[in-house]
Amino acid sequence: MLYGIAAAATALLLSAFLTGVLRTPALRLGITDRRRRRPLPLSGGTAVAPATVLVAAGADAAGLLPLGAGVGRVVVAAGCVALLGLAADLRRLRWWVTPAGTAVAAGFVVPYEETGVAAGVAAVGWIVVATAAFRGLDHADGLAGTVGAVGAFGVAACATAELMDGLAALLGVLAAALVGFLLHNWFPSRAGLGATGALFTGFVLAASAVFVRAGQGIGAGAAVLYALTAIACADAALVVLGRRLDRRAVTRGRPDHLGHRLRRLGLAPRAVPVLLGAGSAAGALVAVCVHTGRLSPGAVWWVVAVAAVLVLMLVRRPVTPVFRPRQRVTSASSQVSKQLRVRSG
Repeated sequence: MLYGIAAAATALLLSAFLTGVLRTPALRLGITDRRRRRPLPLSGGTAVAPATVLVAAGADAAGLLPLGAGVGRVVVAAGCVALLGLAADLRRLRWWVTPAGTAVAAGFVVPYEETGVAAGVAAVGWIVVATAAFRGLDHADGLAGTVGAVGAFGVAACATAELMDGLAALLGVLAAALVGFLLHNWFPSRAGLGATGALFTGFVLAASAVFVRAGQGIGAGAAVLYALTAIACADAALVVLGRRLDRRAVTRGRPDHLGHRLRRLGLAPRAVPVLLGAGSAAGALVAVCVHTGRLSPGAVWWVVAVAAVLVLMLVRRPVTPVFRPRQRVTSASSQVSKQLRVRSG
């Protein structure tokens, strides 16, 4: 217990330190995103992933928090996915490169001896989809870090119920690293997560959830896996449905994610991650209760229904400003000039 707390505290401090230190190199290398018309350094990913891997691997090597062979494969595969995300942050890759690389990494971590070949292949596909969906959450300040930390606690609770202490320790370290990153990512953010951190976090969460549910019922397993990632799945469904209805390419980025549309409803920037984080916590709570047998798998249908209502309510919300900034300036200046002409006349 004490070793776990010490590892989590170390990961939090290391992640917070690296996120701040790596901001300037990220700006110089062009590893940035555009928010509020300013470049945002994506140093969070290059802090969360190393902090998680170094602390988890160091505690395992010292014998303080033994991870186990299967969990060790997850850490190595997640590190490879993080490197793929770093390549995506450094230069624009074709849309299929990151899913293909994630699928290869997932193929090495799925426990086929417990899932079977068919269910194992389905698990690989789900890991790819969940990882890609989580990457889409890095579009608003504090959102990806909040949902990721909540999801890590949810999967850790399921792992603890199965006496998988090594996996629970890894997820606790990841959650702490994300909290350290959030110190720089809360509105107004000074650093972003980027593809490096988003792919790493999504992969660890999805692969860990597969490990926890391996060898158990497929129906209940699918319900638990969905509930743990309900917010990321809802965001992905909203984006795909909205772009298809607008006859736009699904792979072409637009400000049409959950956070963007909620902002258009008038929510404050800090309210978006709080609201969606609460939704993620509710889904994780249902997942833990279903996993431990306190609720039937049918309870997840309530999570599905709420997510579906949210998607259908927001899919037709406008995703672009009514007036562009230049138009606003022009209209304001024209009104001032009209008032001056009236007064002079």
